Amino acid sequence: MKPALLLLPGMLCDEAFWRAQVEGLADLCTPRVMSYGLADSIGKMAEHVLGEAPALFALAGHSMGGRVALEMVKRAPERVLRLGLFCTDYRSHESDAARAEETFARERLMAHASEHGMASLARLWFTGLIAPEQAGNRKLLDEMTAMGATHSPEQFAAEVRAGLSREDQSELLAAIPCPVLVCAGEKDPLRPAGLHAEMAAQIPDARLVVIPGAGHMVAMECPDALTAAMRSWLAPGDARPH
Repeated sequence: MKPALLLLPGMLCDEAFWRAQVEGLADLCTPRVMSYGLADSIGKMAEHVLGEAPALFALAGHSMGGRVALEMVKRAPERVLRLGLFCTDYRSHESDAARAEETFARERLMAHASEHGMASLARLWFTGLIAPEQAGNRKLLDEMTAMGATHSPEQFAAEVRAGLSREDQSELLAAIPCPVLVCAGEKDPLRPAGLHAEMAAQIPDARLVVIPGAGHMVAMECPDALTAAMRSWLAPGDARPH
């Protein structure tokens, strides 16, 4: 029986973000893209996914989904066979001022959604996350916009609240018991590769893969490269990307 692979999307993302990996990994595992409902904290999101998950599973999270994945490992480490952390972070806000600044920026985004609609918000959001070389890729941006537009304003607001209330997971990293794949986009403007190197260095059994030419939306920008890294990570035995 093939192991389950739970795929956790980031903000304004869903099945469309992971489409290439679901297709490209189906021979090794049983991929399943998870959702969070209207859960409005990382902890609630983790509990929601754990409640729908099988007893044992591999787990990969992108961006906000990576934070949810870490929280799941914190709450149920014995259930997670392998962990993937992609274009994500493990820290909370550096200061109250940083939290206030992010809160203001997110409130502006929610106001934009209210005034112009979710499709307009999604295009604005994703345009700022992709690698500069992808700025003229209209097909890619159209796909991302369509994905974000499927979210309701209530879902987006819940995701914003979850992000703003995130907790620091620094102490968890050294206690992660399973093999970990840490993936960064070489040109990620939000979560740079250096941050991922720092994260991987604190995890006992981690491998870092930097996807050349990718921004924050690595699974859609460079799907083949991410799928290849995940295949090595999921392969039986000790085969992992180097």
